[in-house]
Amino acid sequence: MSVALDHSAPSAKAAGLSRRFYITAWRWHFYAGLYVAPFLIMLAVTGLIMLWTVTLYGRDGEKTYTVTPQANVAAVSVQAEAAVREIPGQIIQYIAPRNAEQASLFRINQGDRSFMVAIDPYAAEVLGHWDRRNGLYDLASTIHGTLLIGTLGDYLIEIAAGFAIMLVVTGLYLWWPRDGRGFGSVLAPQFTAKGRQLWKSLHLSIGFYVSLLLVVFLLSGLTWAGIWGEKFTQAWSTFPAEKWDNVPLSDKTHASMNHNGIKEVPWTLEQTPMPASGSDAGVSGTPEGQPVTLDAIVVLARTLGFDQRFQLAFPGDETAVWTIARDTMSNDSANPLMDRTVHIDQYTGRILADVGFADYGIAGKAMAAGIAFHEGDMGLWNLILVTVFCLSIIFLSVSGFVMWWKRRPKGATRLVAPSATEPGPMWKTGAIVMLIVSLLFPLSGAVLVTVLALDFILLRHVTRIKKILS
Repeated sequence: MSVALDHSAPSAKAAGLSRRFYITAWRWHFYAGLYVAPFLIMLAVTGLIMLWTVTLYGRDGEKTYTVTPQANVAAVSVQAEAAVREIPGQIIQYIAPRNAEQASLFRINQGDRSFMVAIDPYAAEVLGHWDRRNGLYDLASTIHGTLLIGTLGDYLIEIAAGFAIMLVVTGLYLWWPRDGRGFGSVLAPQFTAKGRQLWKSLHLSIGFYVSLLLVVFLLSGLTWAGIWGEKFTQAWSTFPAEKWDNVPLSDKTHASMNHNGIKEVPWTLEQTPMPASGSDAGVSGTPEGQPVTLDAIVVLARTLGFDQRFQLAFPGDETAVWTIARDTMSNDSANPLMDRTVHIDQYTGRILADVGFADYGIAGKAMAAGIAFHEGDMGLWNLILVTVFCLSIIFLSVSGFVMWWKRRPKGATRLVAPSATEPGPMWKTGAIVMLIVSLLFPLSGAVLVTVLALDFILLRHVTRIKKILS
């Protein structure tokens, strides 16, 4: 009898510690989910809107109009003249058609407003025009990135993304089969279950399958964020302008080519200074001795291998350059390996810089591929995968709230968080793990430390608040 008791005591103690750690992980998952879930729903819904708007209409509206292919294409300069007659102003950008049935697009600034004009590339006739970046895609994109409240919204989303990593870690721990159950009980939903148990089973199984994808989406999205991206990750992985062979540099960076919060240049180039026109630097580009015209630049682009859709940014001032770009992030192609940016001196027509995917650093290459995947640009398979992923994230967020609602007692006036006894060694281990995970993301770590400090100093000593949050 005494031997049996000696063996059962350690076993009972181990089971108690394991249960305590499970409850602790559940509490972390619960509290993180309360903040993160609304953001995940917003990101998934706006992501779906952008994904399918691009698929049906094009990011810049290029699929709105179709044309009948003809034997001859009008000179781009003639097309540009037609665009300016429709919307008098300064031409900022030309977007070449993706295929023979698509229109050419011109972006024209008129004071503080910016318009897109669609031109039949064969007849050089105007098909229509619209306010640039004023459609459904752009509204969804602004909400997706800033919640329509600028920098504050960007910070709130960045905090949520950091805590979402914590949500994945604790979720995978909670998913792990225990109490004698095998993986079959969690790899596939238990459709025979009812009520909250069915919701829990669906939440566990679907959550497992999308967890890795969620981390990929969070990291690729975070690299655009104001703190973790621009100040932390992007700062050490920016393409070095020194790689360009002694060309004069502008005071502006590539980020100046972004407009109204819409990202239009490769991530790794954003903080790199632009080259400047007005010297003899560079290598041969347009034919020497001939005027550097719009048509000459377009011919050069085709000669350099920019087939189908590419974007051509016009010089904006006396030191600016022509910029030819193909960027998967901007939906120019479905292959990030084809990303390329070429800068040309507006006076000499010489090529000042030519940067392709192979020139990016490791982080830049990862971002070029990651953003293309994130946006569903890599083909039909990518479109379907991102659609299913977004719908899964919406379900996981909603099901989390449903399970919480079904678990709370009727008429409860508190959160009814998973209850825990006095914290022990395993609680401390869990706290340290979660603290390390969150501190990988500065804003989330700062918020976590603040919350823990408030809890230790204030919240746990105010009975009413403590009751509500319990």
